[in-house]
Amino acid sequence: MKRYRHYKKDKAVILSCFGSVIEQQLYTDLLKDMQNEFEGVDFFLSFSSRMVLKDLHKRGLEYKNLAQVLADVDMLGYKNIVVASINLFPTDEHELLIRTVEGFKHFSMANIRYTKAIINKTKETSLMLKALNENISEDGRANLFVIHGVPVLNLAGLASVSYTEEFLKLLSDNNYTCSLEGAFPWYAVKEPLIDRMKQNGITKVQVVPMLLVSGNHYIKDMVEISDELAEHFNSRIVPSITKSDRFNLIELDSVRSVICKNIAEEIKKLGCK
Repeated sequence: MKRYRHYKKDKAVILSCFGSVIEQQLYTDLLKDMQNEFEGVDFFLSFSSRMVLKDLHKRGLEYKNLAQVLADVDMLGYKNIVVASINLFPTDEHELLIRTVEGFKHFSMANIRYTKAIINKTKETSLMLKALNENISEDGRANLFVIHGVPVLNLAGLASVSYTEEFLKLLSDNNYTCSLEGAFPWYAVKEPLIDRMKQNGITKVQVVPMLLVSGNHYIKDMVEISDELAEHFNSRIVPSITKSDRFNLIELDSVRSVICKNIAEEIKKLGCK
């Protein structure tokens, strides 16, 4: 086909992220790390949060959503494109990614694939969660893992959320879970959770944000939860174990490893070297 003669560049990877108003640099750092990991592959960033995109535009930073970046990369003439899902769970944001890619395939001549979400395969997920628990746990201090969650119970991907919760609680009797706006939200379960901690002899607890990028949720929700726990226990938000002041899953080596594996798998399926 005549149109295909314009596709002269080999391969590109688009990191499809939600975005963050106050932690945007973490995504830029991820982009640089992935570029170093995959030599000869061009990387691009896209963001799905319109609020984040509007804020970035106000600051003079030109970023786009996935559909726009796909159009740009296609226009640049990349024959092979991988859209990397930088989403913790395969829920609503990941489903939007799939619909966007599948729709774009109808009129683009490029070979396009998308990766799985980060928490998808049982082996990688189990190893990642085990490493997380080992890295942040302290003797005598309970962990309250706070998952963002989704506000509906019939959404695709909820099995991965449930597995994460159950696996973390299985790792230790001192592990507890709740969500911000999903199943078992903090506002609805805090009283029985606090009672259970007291019954189990807990005196110290730390709040662990199960968020790729904590952002505003750290400043508002995690602080609020920790303050409410402080009325009953010695409470804190888990200290960062990376270079950032705040705790963000996206910086952990175990999470980065899963992202790399997912990208490498789809590049291989494209038939690229």
